[in-house]
Amino acid sequence: MKNEHLENSIIFPLGQKVEQNFIGDAYLQMVFMDPAPLNTSIGNVTFAPKTRNNWHSHHAGQVLLVTGGEGWYQEEGEAPRLLKTGDVVNIPPHVKHWHGATKDSWFVHLALTPGQTDWLEPVTDEEYNRF
Repeated sequence: MKNEHLENSIIFPLGQKVEQNFIGDAYLQMVFMDPAPLNTSIGNVTFAPKTRNNWHSHHAGQVLLVTGGEGWYQEEGEAPRLLKTGDVVNIPPHVKHWHGATKDSWFVHLALTPGQTDWLEPVTDEEYNRF
């Protein structure tokens, strides 16, 4: 597996295993939750290989800062985008999307999420295995 050193995270603690809205093993360590002055939470999310979250959207959008490994980001109706360390994704409000690790690499990103998230259906194996 690629980027196995990320299994223990590298910048922030690995955090707790996420039990809902993910397929596979994902871990979340909240880094920032104070509503003032930014009104944005920041979570460090670590994905094991083949792990992805469900389709979802954010009322106010989201920004992903990739801090390690390789992963996928896909908006509904669009081709998936390969993400690598240093990539930034600016997700507009109400855009249905998902993100997660590639089949053979760990993946870590910071998720800056102001406002509410609407969780939707899982990304099927058929959808994920297309690339």
